[in-house]
Amino acid sequence: MQNVVIKNISDKYSFVKIFPIGKSMCGRKINALSIGNRKNATLYACTFHGMEWINTLLIFHFFEELCCAYKERKIIFDVNIFEVLNKQGLVVLPCVNPDGVEIQIHGSSSCKKYEKFINRITDDTKHWQANARGVDLNHNFNAGWQQLRKLETEQGIVGPAPTRFGGRRPFSELETIALCNFCLREKFRFAIAFHSQGREVYCSYEKTPQKSIELGELFSKYSGYNLANPPEIATGGGFKDWLIGYMKTPAITVETGLGENPLPASDYLAEYEIIKKALVKCLEF
Repeated sequence: MQNVVIKNISDKYSFVKIFPIGKSMCGRKINALSIGNRKNATLYACTFHGMEWINTLLIFHFFEELCCAYKERKIIFDVNIFEVLNKQGLVVLPCVNPDGVEIQIHGSSSCKKYEKFINRITDDTKHWQANARGVDLNHNFNAGWQQLRKLETEQGIVGPAPTRFGGRRPFSELETIALCNFCLREKFRFAIAFHSQGREVYCSYEKTPQKSIELGELFSKYSGYNLANPPEIATGGGFKDWLIGYMKTPAITVETGLGENPLPASDYLAEYEIIKKALVKCLEF
């Protein structure tokens, strides 16, 4: 599905740049799409977890609307899309964890190299969040990783698992290495990491920078999502945490939708309408 959508965007909008930032453990491309001024850009990154692919659908829909508005010089929610994006562009990563999504949707056979390994871990791939090696990518960033690893162990998560195993060391996985190197190169203005579910916004990590608080408040204001703190087992080790702690980049995590993961694909359009204004207004941040 991703490849079809990306090709359609590429065919329709010559000003969009499409490029891989790296590959997954199974060799699948982790694609980025950019529009506007990439030298002064914002990052929207989605689907770190296998069950959370609704965010891939949502961000593709947003990006296509953005491309149309850019091409036709449209104003959305009082935002001049063409002018704003030429000043400060946008990069989107529709799917950070393509292997995890394939496992969740199609089962372990979709990752042949790791099929037997995955089957040893679980017989329930419908609730798979990790990558093909059983590592939760949003526990694998070098930000409070050791403390998080201790919490995982206390909860009985001592090795590869469908969720919440942060790996044997931070940045042990190709996906997190690719995203880390990409951010080091690009030096984004700020970033939003999209997860699901809960309709919440997380902006805190250690001594939370004021800019992250302001970004979280902005997204909350225009989406109606609640500003909240994540549970302890989801604190540290994450992409947002690493951006704040190491890169000193303002960042927030957004939990889209309500219900039980994986949220049905039929939910994404309604959820998109709820957060569309926030997505647009954040471009001006």
